[in-house]
Amino acid sequence: MNSPIKAAVLSVSDKAGICELAQHLQQMGVKIYSTGGTFRALAEAGVKAIPIDELTQFPEIMDGRVKTLHPAVFAGLLARRSNVKDMETLLAHQLNPIDMVVVNLYPFQKVVAKEGTPEAEIIENIDIGGPSMLRASAKNFQDVAAVVDPCDYGTIIEEMLTNQGALTLETRRRLAKKVFEHTSQYDTAISKYFNETTQG
Repeated sequence: MNSPIKAAVLSVSDKAGICELAQHLQQMGVKIYSTGGTFRALAEAGVKAIPIDELTQFPEIMDGRVKTLHPAVFAGLLARRSNVKDMETLLAHQLNPIDMVVVNLYPFQKVVAKEGTPEAEIIENIDIGGPSMLRASAKNFQDVAAVVDPCDYGTIIEEMLTNQGALTLETRRRLAKKVFEHTSQYDTAISKYFNETTQG
């Protein structure tokens, strides 16, 4: 039996469709954590999201470079629900499972393709927390839905509505595959930039 999604982290660069998805998640009783610009967009749409620093009990620092890189996030994503020790560890540290991550990454490819972009801006558009959350979620696809493509939002809403708030294992596996394809392409673009701009 697939368990219903109870907690999600939403942190997106491309805001297309995110408010509609969040509204449906909220209506289904999902607790929503969010960051920065995504949190502001959700608030403007009337979605009662929780700032990520309430989950981590640690403020965003270094101009947002460090905000989700915290055990409260990653233990919640990586805990295997069928592993008694994992669940006991969450309990011992007063941490909770996170069942869904909706993330799309800083637009590195678009920024690097724009002629004359300063290198400092290019470097700041190398996403760290986003790929890390996606990879952790996709690794634990048996229990966590990792959503990287806004085109999947509609299908996810439909399936959750017809499946008591849950997503099937098949869907979570398909989403995981898409995550690893996406992060591979993202890292390839970064590697290409450094190959083209580094001597020797």
